[in-house]
Amino acid sequence: MSYRHEQLVAAARAAGDHTDSDIADRLKVARTTAWRLRTGKTTPGASTLAKIEQAYGLTAAALLRTEAA
Repeated sequence: MSYRHEQLVAAARAAGDHTDSDIADRLKVARTTAWRLRTGKTTPGASTLAKIEQAYGLTAAALLRTEAA
């Protein structure tokens, strides 16, 4: 499974969030977590996926894709 962090970046920008601090404030996560999510260094867990969906309208299906074997 891979995480499409570009989708999060696009949704954040569309919502007016341009910095890690903006994303962190909206998602109520640490700024370092926002950086990891924005850069694709980490895949969001279930609770963070729920926060992203609530804040930006992105579903888990939009952010995560299963790689074909």
